[in-house]
Order: sequence, then structure tokens, then C-alpha cells
Amino acid sequence: MITRENRVRRRPARRFLLLPVPGGALESYELKGPRAWPRPDARPTSRVAYAAAHVVADPLAAPGTATLDWDTTLAYRRHLWSYGMRVADAMDTAQRNRGLDWEATRELIRRSAAEAKTFGDPYELLACGAGTDQAPDAASLDAVTAAYTEQAGVVEDAGARVILMASRQLAAVARGPEDYHEVYGRVLDQVSRPVILHWLGEMFDPHLAGYWGSPDLEPATESFLSLVRSHASSIDGVKVSLLDAAHETRLRASLPSGVRLYTGDDLDYPSLIKDGSDALLGIFDAIAPAASAALAALDQGEPETYDAIFARTLPLARKIFEAPTHDYKTGIVFLAWLAGYQDAFVMVAGAQSARSVLHLTDVFRLADQAGLLPDPDLAVRRMRSFLTTAGVL
Repeated sequence: MITRENRVRRRPARRFLLLPVPGGALESYELKGPRAWPRPDARPTSRVAYAAAHVVADPLAAPGTATLDWDTTLAYRRHLWSYGMRVADAMDTAQRNRGLDWEATRELIRRSAAEAKTFGDPYELLACGAGTDQAPDAASLDAVTAAYTEQAGVVEDAGARVILMASRQLAAVARGPEDYHEVYGRVLDQVSRPVILHWLGEMFDPHLAGYWGSPDLEPATESFLSLVRSHASSIDGVKVSLLDAAHETRLRASLPSGVRLYTGDDLDYPSLIKDGSDALLGIFDAIAPAASAALAALDQGEPETYDAIFARTLPLARKIFEAPTHDYKTGIVFLAWLAGYQDAFVMVAGAQSARSVLHLTDVFRLADQAGLLPDPDLAVRRMRSFLTTAGVL
């Protein structure tokens, strides 16, 4: 017999905790709880979607070392693949140029490609960043080209797709657009299969100011388009991370036929994807279940559902990627820890300290409101422990 007492007992527990707000006060917050995000039977068909994946640091590693928890790092990639995402690895989300050295990166590429084979063709499932960071003192175009060629070879040997990342070393030695064209042209002539070019804005890395040979956006864009048009057969697509939606829309319309525009705009991705951009996004690391559902709705011709799902994620994305934008990785990893995908909130190079307690509290609150904390009890325990350690509770 179901009594009133039993009915009360069976109701889901209400989950409250105290959260700090600006000014030092604490306010009670009740979790809304997770949404059910079904895993798809296949990848999206109307758009190509890559999630730029983070790495999980070994919490027992010595400070200053790029030592990873390999089991958890690879498990997270399986999580992304299980939601129909392709994975973009060894990029800025994985802390390239911010703690993850080339030795660890090379091993990450090898291990991720081997893991991808259990899901299908690594070239279709995995794209990996090839840069020049193993040659920090490269002082000539030849040296930069050699560094790019070495890393692109590692990615191709692993069976993954190459993403030619923007190079700090090239930005330092190039004297104009022709130097960029020379280096990229030589590398593109050597790759065996089409690659993705990455234009990373200085809000993500100040060392890349003036990339493509000009500090002004329009001349830089013309330089970039000239390179793409000259080597279109070697380019699958371009990944643009400038956080300028209007510029991205114009650029997409100017690309040669067959060259994709992968949006890297983590602030305006819903409208850009809906209007025709494909996606290669750091925020998809954090919102993969919701992104999978939104893209499935787009495939099924349900734009209202697509809009509604992504609308819940956008406040979270804009919080995680707020200025200084290059510190967004901290929010990504914090959310993975809250959601139970990793056991420690620790990052390579101690980057877990890059964001404030108030910022990360907002990440917690917005992730809950987007339905992205699959185990609310675990999330509450971990948030309480974080606030207690921080001296807030």
C-alpha cells in the first residue's frame, strides 16, 4: 500500500547548497537537476562537428611537468565519440603552448589515434594539431617549416587528420604575407590528405597578433583567402577562432567550393552553425550531450528544438570563454570534474588556479541550469569541497 509517508519518501531529494555571490555573501541555491541526453546511433549528417578535447593531468605529478592521467584522458575521448562528436585533439583546449609539451603531445596523438580505431577510421574521427612548439627558438622560415613538417608527419603516421595550428614562431619571424604563404605552401605540398587550417585569434593567444601578415583584419583575411585558394585541394576546411560572427559569415561565403568553415566561435556558435558553418569548438568538450541533441534536431528539420537546446548552453559558454579568453580551459576542466568524468580538479601547469572562485561558481550554476550535471549529488559534494577548500564555506 502506498501511504502518504511513502509518497513523500519517494520524492527526489531537493538539493541545496550555499554559493558565494559578489560582495562576499552566501545565497542558497537549489539544483534543477540533469536532463536526459540520449546517445545517438550515428554522427550528425547536416554538419561536421568536432569537440576540441581537454587533457586530464595526473594529480600526483611533479609541478611543472606535463604528466597526464592517460586512462581518464582517453576515457573522455570515448565519452565524446559516444555522443557522435568527432574529436579535435592536441590543440589549445589540450593546453598546447600552455603547459603540454611536444613529448606529451606526441604520445597523446599516438594514444588517441589508437583509441579512435575502436570506433572507426581515425581520419574521420580524430583531427590533431600540428604546430611548431618543439622548436621554440626557430629563427628562420626553414626552421619553422621543418617543425611543422615533423609534427604533421606524426599526425599522419598515426592515421589522424592534420590541423595546421597557428605558429608563435612563424608570427615572430614572418615579415609579411609572403612569408606565411611560403611556409604554409611548403607544408601543404607535403601532406598526403587534406588538412584543416586554424586561424587562432590573439584573444586566445596574444603571441599571434598580426597573423597572416597584417594587424588589420581585412588585409589578413585577404592573405588567408589567397593561401586557401592556391591550395584548396589540400585543405578540408578552415577553423576560425576570432569571435567575430559577422566576419566569419563573410569569410564562409568567400571560401572555394568544397572548403568547409569550421566555426571556432564559442560565443555565437548556435546561429553560425544554423546558418551553415561546421563546428570545431572547445565548448563542445563541455556540452557534448546537449550539442549532440541539438545537431540531431537540425538533422531532423526541427529548428525550434535546435534553438531551444543551444539557448540553454549559451550562457554557460559565454561565462567559460569570458575575458581573459585564453583561460577558458579552467572552466572546461572544472565542469568535467563536477560532472564526474575525472576524479581531480588538477591541470597541467597548475592552470586550475587561473579562474576565480566566483567565476567557477557561475560555471557550476549555469551548467546545472543547462542540464549538464548528470549526477547532482556528486556535483553538490564536489562543489562543497571546492568552496570549503577555498575558505568560502
